[in-house]
Amino acid sequence: MIRGVISKLGKGGVSLKNYKCFQRQSLTTEWLYPSYKQPGVSFSTSTCCGSKDLELTSVRYNVERGNYSKVTEADIAEFAKIVPNRLVTDADEIAGYNTDWLRIVKGASQVLLKPKTTKEVSAILKHCNNRHLAVVPQGGNTGLVGGSVPVFDEIIISTQLMNNIISLDDLSGTLVCQSGCVLESLDNYVSEKGFIFPLDLGAKGSCHIGGNVSTNAGGLRLLRYGSLHGSVLGVEAVLADGRVIDCLSTLRKDNTGYDMKQMFIGSEGTLGMVTAVSVLCPTRPKACNVAFLGCTNFADVLSTFKSAKGMLGEILSAFEFLDHQCIEVVEQHLDGVKSPLETDYPFYVLIETSGSNAEHDEEKLNQFLESVMSKGTVQDGTVATDMTKIKAIWGLRERIAEALLHDGYCYKYDISLPINKIYDLVEVMRNRLEKTAVRSVGYGHLGDGNLHYNTTSREFNKDLYGQIEPFIFEWTAQHKGSISAEHGMGFMKKNYMRYSKSEGAFDLMTQMKQLMDPNGILNPYKTLPKQY
Repeated sequence: MIRGVISKLGKGGVSLKNYKCFQRQSLTTEWLYPSYKQPGVSFSTSTCCGSKDLELTSVRYNVERGNYSKVTEADIAEFAKIVPNRLVTDADEIAGYNTDWLRIVKGASQVLLKPKTTKEVSAILKHCNNRHLAVVPQGGNTGLVGGSVPVFDEIIISTQLMNNIISLDDLSGTLVCQSGCVLESLDNYVSEKGFIFPLDLGAKGSCHIGGNVSTNAGGLRLLRYGSLHGSVLGVEAVLADGRVIDCLSTLRKDNTGYDMKQMFIGSEGTLGMVTAVSVLCPTRPKACNVAFLGCTNFADVLSTFKSAKGMLGEILSAFEFLDHQCIEVVEQHLDGVKSPLETDYPFYVLIETSGSNAEHDEEKLNQFLESVMSKGTVQDGTVATDMTKIKAIWGLRERIAEALLHDGYCYKYDISLPINKIYDLVEVMRNRLEKTAVRSVGYGHLGDGNLHYNTTSREFNKDLYGQIEPFIFEWTAQHKGSISAEHGMGFMKKNYMRYSKSEGAFDLMTQMKQLMDPNGILNPYKTLPKQY
């Protein structure tokens, strides 16, 4: 039993206005961490956003092409030998790979290669390096900072066909797979053996694990399972000159020299192309609860988080927050999606617990809810008790990005800040942009200090863009934050690296790039300010 509070809001949830017991339905394993990807919603490059006629990135942002060679017929013939029947030069077929799903960047690549093996990737990169041909590694193309799309005519190397699961140790939970495996497919696979993949994203139905590792994606489970810097045990990557770096260890402890795999986690394909990974997957929880709560101010959100850490402890797996403007945009633009609470609140909190003992977890959640309700930090809420409600609540949170696209053009920012400063940035930006933006919203992973600040306009507006940047990065730096929490630098943030990194760190990164990719062919115009 979980002690809730008054009236039922429909199957699977109860309001928390008054204290009254209700019977929790038993959870089957497929209810835990369902796919939040909604029917009819795809994180593909066809998703509508921004202006209908998208400018080339090089034109919109006035980028100068690097001193790279142009692809010749001889190059095409060589590629045809390396990846027979997996070379694409048709402009219509390549179009989707030249644009990100947000439609904020657009390249002009004329060549798409689809290798199946590390050996083929090695041969491709060796040829490109010798010919001084620029390349862009691309996974599911679900990134949010333009990191996986060409800026000019770089050759696209897609990992779509590198989708084999190599092994799963059913004792340790160590999974080894190629970089093109889709995240959701990996989670489904390990779940059959009683494990859970330690990363979860709204784009899990499309994103590739190689891209996740290359951007050090954070996601919804970081509070519980940590970042990929800890979960990834090994990496296989190919350097610019075609050399294969095999660090595909499955050991939890390996203290022999430098930890080379870490160079490829978060480097966005600029130091090498990830072709395989080994990941430690924890035991899959047997019980899951999701609560959606209303708060009157952000101070109460912070107080609720503090209580959750203290009272839920080891079973706390996610703590998300969103403001009322997020609910407004979702309800305005997405049919059938609405807040489960009858009353509007300035802020909302989504809490997920997961553990091995349902009764134990329910009792802890019950005590927590009674505490925050009695203190007045939470005004109302609902607790999910079946798969439909769990999916609906998570869907509300995960579809904010989709809803914002319906406003026109979305300017997205992924910021890390001290937790008590997170919403200050939203209020500052909202006041700054109130006369030019359609709306500004704030939501994110409060448990790890990650804010997603988004603002919209009817179409791309250079004046509005100029009001946002670099001010938002300056403010973040002044408050000891990071300008990129989990999305990476990509193309959109590369020129602002110094707001988050010291000159010494920046110089060392530049030296690493020059050492590992002296010709600068790997994902140029990304991550670091212009070098080539």
